[in-house]
Amino acid sequence: MSAATTTAATAGFAARFPLAQDKRFFRQAQGLTISSLGIGTYLGPMTDEADTSYSQAILSAVEGGINFIDTSLNYRHQRSERAIGAALRRIPGREEIVLCTKAGYLVPGATPALPETETAGGMHCISPAFLEDQLTRSLKNLGVETIDVFYLHNPETQLRYIDHETFQRRITAAFEKLESLASGGRIRYYGAATWDGFRRNGQPGSLSILHMAALARGIAGDGHRFRFIQLPFNLAMVEAYGQRAEASAGRRISVLDAARDEGITVIASASLSQSRLSSGLPEQLAAKLESTGPDAVSAIQFARSAPGITTALVGMGNPEHVRENLAIASFPPLSAERFESLFST
Repeated sequence: MSAATTTAATAGFAARFPLAQDKRFFRQAQGLTISSLGIGTYLGPMTDEADTSYSQAILSAVEGGINFIDTSLNYRHQRSERAIGAALRRIPGREEIVLCTKAGYLVPGATPALPETETAGGMHCISPAFLEDQLTRSLKNLGVETIDVFYLHNPETQLRYIDHETFQRRITAAFEKLESLASGGRIRYYGAATWDGFRRNGQPGSLSILHMAALARGIAGDGHRFRFIQLPFNLAMVEAYGQRAEASAGRRISVLDAARDEGITVIASASLSQSRLSSGLPEQLAAKLESTGPDAVSAIQFARSAPGITTALVGMGNPEHVRENLAIASFPPLSAERFESLFST
């Protein structure tokens, strides 16, 4: 299978969906053309039936214009990665797909022997040897030669158990290893997929995208490969847009603004808040979002329209959900001005 996604292949993929292109369904990120809706693979039972359904959902997603796939080694204890791998074997254009996975949590049946000094809480690790081991497992599960985006999975978890100085040593070593893996062609980019890290606004356990970018730059210069972050963003979780969590040149800016300034792509997770936003939204909200279709599509429209968000991830475990959510490709995202007006009183 081809080694990695390419600029030309992703552009060619988008060109096969001219109606979606006309509605600005695709975005440019790191030289790639990426769908503004991505498929996530977090939830679901650990059964053969769920595996088959996920594989079918992946195929439906790609056939419908989605070329951004997100997973993790620990999702359903490796089964999500393997279901994606089964689907990819049936897709002729691997290089058209942006494939993302994660490492950090200790996964039953997929964890090497580790000294206690390298783990946090007996359940999380970002040591260089561990990351390389997990990457090797993910490559095998997915049946590919290269991961396009390899995330540290909730690195803020470490800060519950270790002090900041120890964390800095660990994440520096992790970034050095990830730059090496990128240079060797096993990953294209790396990043941080977080839940609380970029939402705590200076509280214990918070992360700074500016500090992380500076760390990567110190290791590998301006050509560093720390180019993606993932964070929750939805109608109920707007911190990345609304909070001025980062300090830059004597002023406070949002995480989304900081990412833009650093040339880092932001991916929204939990766009439907694990289905909690897929129904029961106020009727007038769809009109404000210039959305047509069910509530889930309106919620996706909100997440993908935030200035600075490239792709909104939605967990889709069967083809029917994929088809329903692909209604988002039939109308354009909000303009930045229209999105900002949602927050005016």
